[in-house]
Amino acid sequence: MLIVFTGNGKGKTTASLGQMIRVLGRGKSALMIQFIKGPWRSGEDEFVEQFEKFFRESRDPEPGRRTDSKFQIRKMGLGFVGILGDKLPREEHQKAAENALEFFKKEAVSGKWQLIVLDEINVAVSLGLLKPTQVIEAVKDYPKEKLLIMSGRNAPQEFVDIANLVTEMKEIKHPFNDGELAKYGIEF
Repeated sequence: MLIVFTGNGKGKTTASLGQMIRVLGRGKSALMIQFIKGPWRSGEDEFVEQFEKFFRESRDPEPGRRTDSKFQIRKMGLGFVGILGDKLPREEHQKAAENALEFFKKEAVSGKWQLIVLDEINVAVSLGLLKPTQVIEAVKDYPKEKLLIMSGRNAPQEFVDIANLVTEMKEIKHPFNDGELAKYGIEF
């Protein structure tokens, strides 16, 4: 089943994490690949570290890699693209997005995951880091009995067309519009 979480409202990554928890509750495994989010720490990173023993099947063969965990979040993006002080060349962001898509392809055929979340992949496409056709080619043979979530603002129509379920988060009101900065525990 292909699910798309999109829209300008808050909650796309949070909804994806909720779906991951539901899958874990059924004894299955879930992987989130983050296409834009960079090296900064977020609440979900802290959660994984605090509850790692519950997600662990065996010890890591390589320190720092959660290769044997039932629950993984892999930050593969380099952070915001062209805003908030980003000084990286666009080519580096594009290469990171391409690497994340290649990583997805390998994990998709591994048989290890009941759910894979491509977090912020819609943003990577809307920024031109990936083409919709690249992504569609990568997901077209994803096993029908597994779950795949593609999240982020500005989902291209091509993703909406192939999805089984699409939810649009609509912003009604947000403190950011009144000049408030992102809040710890809410946005990150």
